Amino acid sequence: MSRDEFTLLSVTGAGETAGPGGPALPQQAAKDGSLRDQVMELINDVLTDPDPKAEWARAQLRKHLASHPDNPERAFLEHLAGTRKQGARQQPRPEGVDGTTAGPLDERRAPDTGLTKRIESVLGSRLLLTAFQPIHELPERRVAGVEALTRFVSSDGSDADTWFREAEAVGLGTELEIAALQCAVSAARMVPSHLFVAFNLTPAAFTETRAQDLLQNSGLAMDKIVVEFRGGANDMQWSRVIRSAKPLRERGLRVAVDGSGQGYTSAERILSFRPDIIKVDRTFIDGILEEPGLDKPAVISLAQEVGAVLAAEGIETDAELAAVIDAGLTAGQGYLLGRPSVHPLDWSSWVIQTTVGVATES
Repeated sequence: MSRDEFTLLSVTGAGETAGPGGPALPQQAAKDGSLRDQVMELINDVLTDPDPKAEWARAQLRKHLASHPDNPERAFLEHLAGTRKQGARQQPRPEGVDGTTAGPLDERRAPDTGLTKRIESVLGSRLLLTAFQPIHELPERRVAGVEALTRFVSSDGSDADTWFREAEAVGLGTELEIAALQCAVSAARMVPSHLFVAFNLTPAAFTETRAQDLLQNSGLAMDKIVVEFRGGANDMQWSRVIRSAKPLRERGLRVAVDGSGQGYTSAERILSFRPDIIKVDRTFIDGILEEPGLDKPAVISLAQEVGAVLAAEGIETDAELAAVIDAGLTAGQGYLLGRPSVHPLDWSSWVIQTTVGVATES
């Protein structure tokens, strides 16, 4: 499952009002929970951090806000870029075997302290935002839920998957996942209450007590939460997932796994886990479009055997939607059906639009 469609760059600003700990801060957007609201919350978190070690970061952020009083997003991006440069300057050059400064090859082999600093800056400054993408019931095209997608306030254009891979490489993968889940859970409270919310987690992160506490204390009804598992796991980790999920599933939690594409869940594990939802990606859609006369893909029979909903992601054209429906899939998402958005008014409008559309067709 994709964590994100793209990384947040900058947007335009508006008026200003007094803010804590520094110069005037721009006024929040009128819509509660909007992109600006989220950025302002991140800014305030940095400025009110009592940690003495964070004073340099606070001072730099105040400086950027003073330079861009009408554009907090740009100020925050410059703060992020400055934090990364500071981390890079602090990175020690490793020594070679003879005690001399290491050459280029040795540097590539050395631990990436700068990368670690980059991930830690995200964790420490909460440089995360959450977008939601609608998930539709098919063929009615009625919005039934949303998937939480992580975005990063980033000036280098790196997508979310890159951030998570880099975090994993320096041993901070689970920490970044927990931070992203915390952000998503907070934003999910503004999603219309009758919609389910799907959160992406690796098996390792899901078995963390912190992740399960966040889900149980989210304020969402347990039967409105779906955990989509992504990434690999060995047999021992998978057994832990099954054990950890059992009490939550008994309370209504639903689980989803990948049934196609890179990192798909094997048939053996699907049979033992019996997920509520099996998701298929572009490889499945391309397959049924290119060779419609072939026997139905094995994942369809597998979903029927375990009683799982088969859901397609990445639907972009009317032809793809028609092929997915003809194949018997009963849920789908993609740009054709709705792009990800950080705006609560968009989340509500999806419901209104599909309700009006269904009423008109009937």
